[in-house]
Amino acid sequence: MSTDKNIDKIDIEHNEKSIDNNSINPTFQIMKAPSRIANPGPAGIFSFASTTFLLSMYNLHARDIHTPNVVVGMAIFSGGLVQFMAGMWEFPRGNVFGATGTILTYAAFWMSYGTILIPSSGILTAYKDPTELSSALGLYLITWFMVTIMFIIPILHRNMSFIILLSILAITFALLAAAEFTGKASIGKAGGFTGVITAFIAYYVGISELLEADPKPKIRLPRGVWAYTLFATIKTKAKAKHKIFCSDLHAKQSTERNSG
Repeated sequence: MSTDKNIDKIDIEHNEKSIDNNSINPTFQIMKAPSRIANPGPAGIFSFASTTFLLSMYNLHARDIHTPNVVVGMAIFSGGLVQFMAGMWEFPRGNVFGATGTILTYAAFWMSYGTILIPSSGILTAYKDPTELSSALGLYLITWFMVTIMFIIPILHRNMSFIILLSILAITFALLAAAEFTGKASIGKAGGFTGVITAFIAYYVGISELLEADPKPKIRLPRGVWAYTLFATIKTKAKAKHKIFCSDLHAKQSTERNSG
């Protein structure tokens, strides 16, 4: 899930200045211009949201549906293939988190989940004991719960929408796992409800990124800024301005001494 803009820029970083023989020696670092590949994040996000919404509606037993196998096609091609392609395009853009953290990894989840539901895979029929199958599925979901929790840590410096999205997704995995372990349908429905919420948050993020890619959007959807991130950004900018001010001051003083 990418939030970077494809804008060519040269980042001039003022490092520590050294004064030698009444001269200033600033250090400049020229950053490589980002890739011009279009942001593939919205494609991955919308695919994830749509597949999550469909499966969650089945978990809620909407329209009295108790067999979720129709989601197999969505899981393999939309949640799986499209997300996989979007994740691969994130690599040349340099977005490591978008590629590995929230697109490719969940593409693997949907592909693996879809494979489990395919009758010809023989995965479900390999379990003769229904309790053993429920325990196996529960451990499968717990694994993805842990992975999702781990992904929350590196995004704490990003916007709030991703934090909320992955947090509710983690709750969804936990509830679905608990439903498998306990056999209580009410817990599974609760997981379906939080899954629907997850899907709509993902839709919101996807629309926000599409609008962000538009040079002149009619509206923008805010994704929120965590207080720590806002404070860190303000502090970093203040330090950068202070360094530039000190550099200019030293240069002015050196010029005055040389002219005198």
